[in-house]
Amino acid sequence: MSSRSAFNPQGIAQRRRQGSTLASVAGQANIGTGVGQVGPHRRQGNQLRLTGTPSPRSSARPEVHTDEQDQQLRQQAIAAAQQGYYEVAIDLLSELLERHQTSATDYNNRGLVYFQSGQSEKAIADYNQAIELNPKLASVYNNRANYYAAQGQLAEAIADYGVAIDLNPGNTRAWINQGITFRQLEMYEQAIGNFELALHFGQLEGHIYAERGRTFHIMGDWNCAIADYQKALQILLLTHTESAQRLRQQVENWLNDLLSPLRA
Repeated sequence: MSSRSAFNPQGIAQRRRQGSTLASVAGQANIGTGVGQVGPHRRQGNQLRLTGTPSPRSSARPEVHTDEQDQQLRQQAIAAAQQGYYEVAIDLLSELLERHQTSATDYNNRGLVYFQSGQSEKAIADYNQAIELNPKLASVYNNRANYYAAQGQLAEAIADYGVAIDLNPGNTRAWINQGITFRQLEMYEQAIGNFELALHFGQLEGHIYAERGRTFHIMGDWNCAIADYQKALQILLLTHTESAQRLRQQVENWLNDLLSPLRA
């Protein structure tokens, strides 16, 4: 009985050609560590907690799947999703769910990949199933909130971010995402409060300063906005990830928009 080989981009590319075309998604899903966005900032809030690969099914005898094999399968799903091979990641997670039909985490993870690939209805079905199986799983509420925000259901998004925070008060990404949603609802003071609380956790500070700066900008507090934009750029310049680079470009655009009337 041979085990599935380590993640092979060439092999995945072949499977991708055989399947449906994979959609690209704007924004970043921080795969493997946790966080969303409707636009280039909230998909940081998606939380894909993939923690893994089984050997292929054998017609000769039933397979015994170990925790280590499941872990490897989830790791392959992480690698596939990170490289944009969403259908491959979905296949791997579906294989896991065939063996672990009550795994809320795997439903949550597959829901996120569905969401990233533009299959929103399948995403919400998996999120709801995950919550039914484990109503204490904080990350799934954050992910479902991102779905609601993408659909324009902002009140529902606020509520789910709140549940995620109640279950895990240290969930920086949920604080940020809820703050962005408050801003969309023009609840600026609440948004600022979220960002200030998020700063206490010492994580994603570049993102927080960027979003707080944007909120000050919209409020008309230009001095605070400029200060936050500059802090965000200083941090993001030292953060070498694709999401940080995209956000840095966005902050530069916001800052240029703010300063352009002053330069005229």
